[in-house]
Amino acid sequence: MRCLLRLVLFGSVALALLGTAALAQTVTAVGKPAAEVSESVFPPWQHGANNDAVDRGLGFTVPEVDNLADFHGDLDAPKLVLYVGGNYFFAMAPLVKAFEADHPEYKGRIYWETLPPGLLARQIEAGGRITVGNMTWTVKPDAYFAGLMKVNEMIDQGVLAGPAVPYVTNDLTIMVPKDNPAQVKSLSDLGKPGIRLATPNPEFEGVARQIKIALTKAGGAALEKMVYDTKVKDGTTTLTRIHHRQTPLFIMQGRVDAGVTWQSEAEFQEQAGHPISHVVIPAADNATAVYAGAAVKDAPHPDAASTWLDFIRSPEALQIFARYGFKPAMAH
Repeated sequence: MRCLLRLVLFGSVALALLGTAALAQTVTAVGKPAAEVSESVFPPWQHGANNDAVDRGLGFTVPEVDNLADFHGDLDAPKLVLYVGGNYFFAMAPLVKAFEADHPEYKGRIYWETLPPGLLARQIEAGGRITVGNMTWTVKPDAYFAGLMKVNEMIDQGVLAGPAVPYVTNDLTIMVPKDNPAQVKSLSDLGKPGIRLATPNPEFEGVARQIKIALTKAGGAALEKMVYDTKVKDGTTTLTRIHHRQTPLFIMQGRVDAGVTWQSEAEFQEQAGHPISHVVIPAADNATAVYAGAAVKDAPHPDAASTWLDFIRSPEALQIFARYGFKPAMAH
């Protein structure tokens, strides 16, 4: 059973997260041969670096078909399980590497998920049980990471054990294709009828709240309604379920012209060499998130959770976050 689980986790069904119709479309924006497009456009985008498993067995990852991008590591006997909001999935590999260098007893024994915080909260409610495609497994978290407001809310509900530990902040940006063919220059442009958008669904992703705040700052309630109501109804706004994967993918597929994301996500895509750029949102119109974490009540490994929470705000961890544009929370 363990061998089967490891195999399925290593290569499962991306279609469950992204949707058959989305992945079936032909990639036109990149202009590369099909084989090269599959490797460079479809997640995961870190070529196995975000997998802490030491013994990986058979390698079986097929872009577009079997590809479990937001589940990382080995479930056989983890010593630390982290539920991490997906907004910094790309930072987890170097963070885990640095943590294990300081704490070698955790080498190859860390499992983490990088789904949107709202979905992770639902998984906690389900006792850590989750189904992706044809596979169901249970892994109870030791610590949970999301926006400070969400973490405090779950502490008040008795789901998490306080206090909340803030560590970094992040600002919004407008992610666009390289060369920005639709000439999106501001949040106000997102309300134009011809601009196709990908934007987070408020039901699943907390970033939608900050995006709505930014839209209202830039263009009042009318702009927020245009993006999140009128354009949803007419089909020019696509609501995402997992925006840190879907928004850049949809942009590279040529399905949308823009999407508001966290600045760090755009910076990662650019550093990865993908045909993506971003438009800076002025401070007056922007919204800032404070990321925080806390141990889960009745965590299987409470000492490990405490050790990670100490590490995540250390100078070493903050230096890793800074590579992607995050700022220390204490400076906010």
